[in-house]
Amino acid sequence: MTKVKVATDWLAGCAGCHMSLLDIDERIVKLLEAVEFTSSPVTDLKHPPKEGVTVGILEGAICNSHNVEVAKQMRERCQILIAIGDCATFGGIPAMRNMCGTQEALNRAYLEAESVVNGIIPDSPELGKPLDMVTGVGEVVKVDLFIPGCPPRANAFWYALTELLAGRTPVILPRELFTYD
Repeated sequence: MTKVKVATDWLAGCAGCHMSLLDIDERIVKLLEAVEFTSSPVTDLKHPPKEGVTVGILEGAICNSHNVEVAKQMRERCQILIAIGDCATFGGIPAMRNMCGTQEALNRAYLEAESVVNGIIPDSPELGKPLDMVTGVGEVVKVDLFIPGCPPRANAFWYALTELLAGRTPVILPRELFTYD
């Protein structure tokens, strides 16, 4: 049986969504019978393969030029793109900087905060240039499925992935997958 190729990556976020994906616990063994993770920050394999994957999963908001490049590359190299978590869906916590503006947020974080030591705003090609507005992934590329939550529940991941493996693309996930105690 040919395994479905899946690539994941994270943008501006906390990695909590990937941890939630791992929270499917022992079901991950069953998942790995049908899925090959070609690249993921969890495995430290970067970039989806050039020959493409069936499913691409992005976590995190779009806040800089590097995030835009990663999102576009993932979209180009996957058949189905899933945005996981509130950051990838709506902009989430990183989008809070939209209230004060990028420069004010950078000044406060790197020049004015009590914990600042060297007082330098990072400027590296690796980081990319900050965007004026933080957005969800869907503002930059076409997304086929959104799984909101901070982080989404493991059962939401399980449902979405097993539906995809069965040849069905869920449009809306069942409500019970988004309720919390």
